Amino acid sequence: MPEPMPPEPHISGGDRAAEDGAIAATGLDGTMDLAAQEGESLEKRLDAPESGPEGKPRSLWSDAWRDLRRNPVFIISGLAILFLVFISLWPGSIASGNPLQCDLSKAQQGSQPGAPFGYNGQGCNVYTRTVYGARVSVTVGVCATLGVAILGSVLGGLAGFFGGAGDAVLSRITDIFFAIPVVLGGLVLLSVVTSSTVWPVIGFMVLLGWPQISRIARGSVITTRQNDYVQAARALGASNSRMLLRHIMPNAIAPVIVVATIALGTYISLEATLSYLGVGLKPPTVSWGIDISSASQYIRTAPHALLWPAGALAVTVLAFIMLGDAVRDALDPKLR
Repeated sequence: MPEPMPPEPHISGGDRAAEDGAIAATGLDGTMDLAAQEGESLEKRLDAPESGPEGKPRSLWSDAWRDLRRNPVFIISGLAILFLVFISLWPGSIASGNPLQCDLSKAQQGSQPGAPFGYNGQGCNVYTRTVYGARVSVTVGVCATLGVAILGSVLGGLAGFFGGAGDAVLSRITDIFFAIPVVLGGLVLLSVVTSSTVWPVIGFMVLLGWPQISRIARGSVITTRQNDYVQAARALGASNSRMLLRHIMPNAIAPVIVVATIALGTYISLEATLSYLGVGLKPPTVSWGIDISSASQYIRTAPHALLWPAGALAVTVLAFIMLGDAVRDALDPKLR
């Protein structure tokens, strides 16, 4: 005798409508597994961080800033540079006294109250001169970097965009400048300058530094102008100035920023080198290079007069190089 069939469970109208809606939502008469919807939802959640707060895709610069904020190298170097800028603008906040006021009776004396770094061979307070020397280094480095970046980017960008005879002439000119040794060129050009201001040194650095930025900007523009969005803008009738300023330069400027950031520390060390050789800045200007040069003859009897300005110079250059490396890692998608 067949067993009776179990009674069919009662399904309310609302539950049946919900079931029918769930089956209909899967498509293919309910044969699609609901796990597919779960997978799509998971993919959307994973892709969500790639969009900004308004659902727009993040740009290269927003991604770079996010990576920089998580990079300890950027944080450490940035704090060091901020402190350097602070003492350059307001040196009197942490160093009292006049850096040009010296007392020969205290020459080569060591650390003591009011002079934690001791005194140099002329009896000047090494701590005060080290703090005030940061102003010159920052001024020379920032002004030289801005001049080099602007001049090199304009010339290299125009040559890479238009090409032709102008590009060929600029390439040969940069080859000539690359053949000039920097220190030897400084000895020759700055030896005839009698001014004690920073502007001749800055002008020399811009004169010999722009070819490097120009070549980098040229290569970056040549690579960027071949992208599809540039070709689309050209097909839509965009002018050369609009394509260059709106589409090419914002996407080609990243390598220039990286090289300029690293070069800033190089220009600071170059200024110290030229001042040490006697052709850069000249007294009474307070400079780390001048202090290192004057203290080198007392290195056996008063090494502190040499070590403190040299240490400040080394830390400053290292901070800018570390900052440039962090910026390069953030702006280069291949390193992510």
